[in-house]
Amino acid sequence: MPFNVHFPYPLYLVISEKDCHPRPWLWVAEQAILGGVDIIQLREKNCSQREFLRKAIELKKITDKMGIPLVINDAVDIASEIGAWGVHVGQTDTRPITILEKYGHKFQIGWSLENLKQLQSEQIGAVQHLGVSPIYNTATKTDTKKPWGIEGLIDLREKTEKPLVAIGRMNLDTAEIAFRAGANSVAVVSAICQSEDPKAISEHLKQKLT
Repeated sequence: MPFNVHFPYPLYLVISEKDCHPRPWLWVAEQAILGGVDIIQLREKNCSQREFLRKAIELKKITDKMGIPLVINDAVDIASEIGAWGVHVGQTDTRPITILEKYGHKFQIGWSLENLKQLQSEQIGAVQHLGVSPIYNTATKTDTKKPWGIEGLIDLREKTEKPLVAIGRMNLDTAEIAFRAGANSVAVVSAICQSEDPKAISEHLKQKLT
């Protein structure tokens, strides 16, 4: 499977049913894609394995129909079962090398990077892109370390050729700043999931990333 060198997915939606409440989360996903979202990650932290699988199958029907990649957060077995495009793991999740050894190049592996020291990890060789997390503190992701900030993102960009996905309070005010600082992609949660018009907000965000 050929891997994307430049990661041509500037607008990256991270979605869960809870983040979209009270709006139907699958409707939000579809509207966001219509508005310009390039890739979607399903991140469900508080549901059973069976429920996560059901949601992943439902979402993949939409992403397949609309021709965009689907990434599964943490649950590597579910990513494999549904034939997801990719999987994203954090520092305390399944190790990228372990995923590569078990599944080969079945899907792309994204890995959350919390500090520069982790660039020296042996895991880097198994990773296709890096989640730079968080750029700013955010209410939707509370298990993270010290924020990178824009200066940290610029510094990281100078030290690696891996595609970078900026995560953490990305919205209409911050997305373009992170993108111009060197991120290949901007991961958005609340700005889209909590919008009354996810299609329109996605259109506005996409315009800032072109």
